[in-house]
Amino acid sequence: MTHALRIHRYGGPEELLWEPVSVAPPGPGEVLLRHTAIGVNFVDVVYRRGAAPSLPHIPGREGAGLVEAVGPGVTEVAVGDRVAYAPVSGAYSERRTIAAERLVKLPDGIDDKTAAATMLQGMTVQYLIRQLHRVQPGETILCHAAAGGIGLFLGQWASALGATVIGTVSTEAKAELARAHGYSHTILYTRDDFVARVREITDGRGVPVVYDGVGRDTLVKSIDCLAPRGQVVSFGRASGPVPPFDLQVLNPKSLAVRGGTLQTFVTTRADLLAVAADTFDAVLSGKVQVQVNHTYPLREGAQANRDLEDRKTTGSIVLLP
Repeated sequence: MTHALRIHRYGGPEELLWEPVSVAPPGPGEVLLRHTAIGVNFVDVVYRRGAAPSLPHIPGREGAGLVEAVGPGVTEVAVGDRVAYAPVSGAYSERRTIAAERLVKLPDGIDDKTAAATMLQGMTVQYLIRQLHRVQPGETILCHAAAGGIGLFLGQWASALGATVIGTVSTEAKAELARAHGYSHTILYTRDDFVARVREITDGRGVPVVYDGVGRDTLVKSIDCLAPRGQVVSFGRASGPVPPFDLQVLNPKSLAVRGGTLQTFVTTRADLLAVAADTFDAVLSGKVQVQVNHTYPLREGAQANRDLEDRKTTGSIVLLP
């Protein structure tokens, strides 16, 4: 019997219930996948709190595993292949049926835990720094939540591209971790005014881009960190939805606030394969060391969610079935 963590109503981590679920055999174009590792991300919390489109709902947007069976017409993968995916809901389960076109084969140098921590976070960083704003050598950029999974991935990759990376963190321990992973400057937002510090670091110029996955607590102040014609890329809301603000504040310096989601950058299989390949190359080349700092048994996913919400974690979180 396959088990999964499933919610039947919106709410806190206690709503994640470990229970048996039925898994349909793969139909045309589908695969039966046995998970070996599952990534935990703040989007899982957002869905659990009320953003899931329907109930009951199995959270989780990325995973890795083995193909156990394939349906008619599947050519992308074969039984026994090591594969991974993102962003597809339903990962908090021992097994699942999934469209084969959403899977990518894992290179030999990428283990399953690394893959589960790389697909959503790493591919998110790929579109942030390689597509939405293509980071250039010599630029100075700002990323919030620098000690999180996306933050650590972004700091290393952007630094390898030749950028000077500034990161905000909540504690000195997280600042030390960020500095060890590509950040030239760290700002404790619990102690210092990050706008003033960014201006100080850049000699008053500001930065061309701010990567903001925090939302409510940071976005409006992030605008004040920008150089003329700069942009804030808003790709998350860990602190809550961004409140309304006067768009006229953007005009004097021709600034922009731009949203971003991974699914808009992997709308086709060709997109998925290209973004995943670039991301895997960053890991295999040594530009990025993926930090899986926390693992939990799958059935303890509620505690993983609780620790993530309480900001007790750094780097990536992986559930092990």
